[in-house]
Amino acid sequence: MSSPPQVAVIGGGYAGFAAAVTLARGGARVSLFESSRTLGGRARVVETDGYRIDNGQHILLGAYAETLRMLRLVGVKPRSLLTRRLALVYPGLCALRAAPLPAPLHLALGLLRARGLSWTDKRAMARLMGQLKGQAYRIDPDRSVATLLAESNQTDTLNRLIWEPLCIAALNTPVGDASAQVFANVLRDSLAAAASASDLLIPRVDLSELFPVPASRWLAMRGHQVRTAEPVKSISWLESGYTLEGDPWQTLFEHVVIATAPYHVAPLVGALPAMEPVVRCIAGLRHEPIVTTWLAFDGPLPFPEPMIGLTGGYGQWAFDRSALGGPEGLVSVVISARGAHQDVQKDALEIALMSELQAALGPLPPLKWSRTITEKRATFACTPGVIRPDTSTPEPGIWLAGDYVASPYPATLEAAVTSGVTAARRILKRCGLKESPLLLD
Repeated sequence: MSSPPQVAVIGGGYAGFAAAVTLARGGARVSLFESSRTLGGRARVVETDGYRIDNGQHILLGAYAETLRMLRLVGVKPRSLLTRRLALVYPGLCALRAAPLPAPLHLALGLLRARGLSWTDKRAMARLMGQLKGQAYRIDPDRSVATLLAESNQTDTLNRLIWEPLCIAALNTPVGDASAQVFANVLRDSLAAAASASDLLIPRVDLSELFPVPASRWLAMRGHQVRTAEPVKSISWLESGYTLEGDPWQTLFEHVVIATAPYHVAPLVGALPAMEPVVRCIAGLRHEPIVTTWLAFDGPLPFPEPMIGLTGGYGQWAFDRSALGGPEGLVSVVISARGAHQDVQKDALEIALMSELQAALGPLPPLKWSRTITEKRATFACTPGVIRPDTSTPEPGIWLAGDYVASPYPATLEAAVTSGVTAARRILKRCGLKESPLLLD
């Protein structure tokens, strides 16, 4: 019997662990390398003032089938996620909540009952969803979301409170630049799919504990290696396999999955000439930031929902972390994509966000501490016609995984997980292996 293929995974985020678990289930021997001591990549926990907070606030949707499947595989309990029906709530302005009915009645009745939207707004929203369905959610490839909204005569209120916030949250790209086709894909598989697809799944645990840490334990229990604080500097080819600069054992690997942020790929593959087209493709991607401000108050805040929308200022979404199992008074405020907030000093931005929270919720308890985390290159800019690399590459044993690889969807946790699964399954197929249904534990 031939020995199982040795596969290296570089990167301990969601894409890397999705690839590693899938490879392990197919019979490969996996070694995962993470440069940090903390697992999770850009979706990881951060320690501050005695608190464990996320590097950035993330939510999942019920439509995230691959992510939810992967969580089940590594033993994550359903209670780790708070499941809520879709609720877009701007206190004092607008409230649209999906009804507890099968699709499409859940959204139709929710829209009918929505507060803060006029009948003109409601008809415009129904018209756009009907138009998209009628054209099978296919959009001209050069269309932006702003053009789509203008051509379908969406109202200013809908654009401000529904479409623009949803677009920026999903695509992390301003509506004037965002791909209408990708936005249509998101709407098709969330709002227009089964009622559960639009459910909001908000993690009750930090992002490292949600998947990377359980996946690491799952791999270790099966004899695979997860090596933290071991940065890989480059990949080289010898006559019989790939070696990693930074691997003290100089293992020979048949395949390597690069599951890092896209801007780390070029240094890793500099010694592999066949990878030059991939490096050029990645260099053509633009990036968008995400800012997450954490505010710890000395007492609870009257959130009507665990997640509320903010409008008229810098903040876009605010989350009551105490409703998610966190400490009382802890709030995260998210600002996606580039904007005017980038010209504001951190202290001034935090004061402005507290004022926006007060305008939405009323008087606030005293502030104990604050921290603002900025990911300057959080995601690629999801623009019309953007060219994204595939998981497979011209170098036969080198594979890519991450939220930036080719996909119908924007840069989300689901895109990251799906890319890792796809890369791993292609490796298994190349090696004549496949996932075993006997390894579902």
